[in-house]
Amino acid sequence: MNNQELENWHDYEVESRREIVALLRQIGEKNQLIRMLVKGEADVCVTTILEVDPDGNTIVLDGSIDREQNERIVAAGRVRCETYLDKIRILFTAEELAPTLFEGNAALRAAIPETLIRLQRREFYRMETPVSNPVRAILPLPAELGLGTAVFPLHDISCGGIAVMDHKNQLSTVIGENLPNCRIELPEIGPVTVTLQIRNSLDMTMLNNKTSRRIGLQFIGMSRGGDAAVQRYITKLERERNARLAGLA
Repeated sequence: MNNQELENWHDYEVESRREIVALLRQIGEKNQLIRMLVKGEADVCVTTILEVDPDGNTIVLDGSIDREQNERIVAAGRVRCETYLDKIRILFTAEELAPTLFEGNAALRAAIPETLIRLQRREFYRMETPVSNPVRAILPLPAELGLGTAVFPLHDISCGGIAVMDHKNQLSTVIGENLPNCRIELPEIGPVTVTLQIRNSLDMTMLNNKTSRRIGLQFIGMSRGGDAAVQRYITKLERERNARLAGLA
């Protein structure tokens, strides 16, 4: 997984210990296979989670059938792990690796990771919004700029969130900060009000050599009606795009 993937604002870093423990337990209970990358793709071990012990801050992983590979894993001290849970890709780093026994069989012990990355479902792909008829998002400005709001054009939208263009660098770039009562005006669908959480920011150089900033924002606590409105708008964009492509064919 490259840095560009990690910067994708749909990629969601989980820091809640309770949530991490729950996810690891589900991965173990479902016997999901985990790819353990010792030194990149050249040295891969397939394993499973045998036990999660929050009191001891450890997880137990099945060992490799290759004894030398187990020795390489322990010598590395930390390895990257990739798996899936309900079609969502999960990435974490296993650290403080040491040999152990589990029910009489050789296994590996590691510390419970402090964070993991959960990549959202594939249907969360982003649709770019039309430049000719930009979608308006009315967002609250940081307190130091007064308690007002400002209008920002959408760059793209998905079922998980939006990205807006902040041409004047007015919005906060603090990852994890929540912006309440944001209003997104979806053409022909209507307005949606939702809390948005800042997930990333990217400074961009435009074609005219001017710089701008794209802010990725995740929907928090979206209502069922709001979710349905966003899905209707994305479907509308897809139909328009497909019609254009058919016209060009």
